[in-house]
Amino acid sequence: MDVIYTLAGNIIDTNYENLPSEVVKATKRLFMDGLGVGLAGSAEAGVSELIDIVRDWDGRRESTVWVYGDRLPCVSAAQANATMIHALDYDDTHDVAILHASSVAVPTALAIAEKLGGVDGKRLITAVALAVDLAARLCLANKVSVFDRGWQYTAIHGNFSAAAITGKLLGLDTETLVSAFGLAYHQAGGNLQCIHDGTLAKRAGPGFAARDGIMAALMAQKGITGARNVLQGRDGLFNVYHRGDYNPEVLTANLGEKFEVVNLSFKPYPCCRNTNPPIDATLTMVGEYNIKAEDVDSVTIYVSKGAMKLLGEPLSTKQNPSTTVDAQFSIPWAVASAIVKGKVGIAEFTPQAIKDKTVLALSNKVTPKLDESLNRMGVSPAIVEIKTKDGKVYSKRVDTPYGSPENPMSMDAMAAKLRDCASYAAKPLSQKNVEKLIQLVSRLEAVSDVEEVVRLLV
Repeated sequence: MDVIYTLAGNIIDTNYENLPSEVVKATKRLFMDGLGVGLAGSAEAGVSELIDIVRDWDGRRESTVWVYGDRLPCVSAAQANATMIHALDYDDTHDVAILHASSVAVPTALAIAEKLGGVDGKRLITAVALAVDLAARLCLANKVSVFDRGWQYTAIHGNFSAAAITGKLLGLDTETLVSAFGLAYHQAGGNLQCIHDGTLAKRAGPGFAARDGIMAALMAQKGITGARNVLQGRDGLFNVYHRGDYNPEVLTANLGEKFEVVNLSFKPYPCCRNTNPPIDATLTMVGEYNIKAEDVDSVTIYVSKGAMKLLGEPLSTKQNPSTTVDAQFSIPWAVASAIVKGKVGIAEFTPQAIKDKTVLALSNKVTPKLDESLNRMGVSPAIVEIKTKDGKVYSKRVDTPYGSPENPMSMDAMAAKLRDCASYAAKPLSQKNVEKLIQLVSRLEAVSDVEEVVRLLV
């Protein structure tokens, strides 16, 4: 029997009381971060355009489009909100799985909770913790790096996360949930070409996953059947998308006891997570040695194969980004911004910012170089070497970037990130509502109806 049955059974049988306290805490952190970056992402290119499309379709007033306030069918609202969360590439990452969890899970959970009504915080936390664990295990089971196969795991495996959340909240039985996963798999897709081309398709991926996963579960609930041998069948997920190079033991090891949501990292910078180690190293040296942009002769960044392919090539594009997406996936731009501005925030990745001549001049002095010793699955270490015009050389290696479980952001830091993100929303939110949102998410397990949270997002 396909392992999907074991995974589906675990989702159905696990209740809030089965969740360890650290899982509850980690899931609340995921909500805090996801909602914050979603507010900021509401003003980004591609979001309002997508909302115009789903608004024109109209339909049943089931779920809320954050910030804008439209009430639309749950699939449309979830797709729009998921796109918001991922628009800045500021959302969480599982550093080994290379999975963005909140951009699919948070909008799916809240959209379905609104559709159903009366969903409390405990049910919401349970559904999301289980779904994130499922999606992360699907990623972690792969033996070949995501960067070597060209897939975008959030778009592919996110379908399963959205189907799991929807199925859990709908109360589907095992056979029906397996059908939901089969239907989710039938729609799954997503690749890295959008990053290489610097297009807005990158931020649309989680929206596709949320939409498809919800639709899959709703179809299954109506009796539409999906594939049963979803993962291990002849043409199942691992044999088609991953060419049979996977470790099945990872899928069920300590299932129901260990939850991968506790291994999420939360980003201090709004760009690809693999830029974070070099940014950390650069900011540390700039602070310690008072390095000024005008004093820099050259910067060399030693990175892994995966980081080089995604963030360092082609060099001319990475040194001279023409779009925000180019900049979000550029080590030269991120490091140059860190030196010139002394920080790397939302303001460093706007269409106006990427025309900054001072940063561009310095980014053309930043050269990534491959160091095979730094290769690892997921987010990899980086070594930054800054040479100044007076001949001095400063070097710093970072293995565990800020925001990871081993080097975490505090809940206070995450609340501060949410406040900052809220200031960038397409429509202003009152400071009172922002503070109340932080308080509600901090005690989400005690919220009797999560629509109380949604009301604060518009």
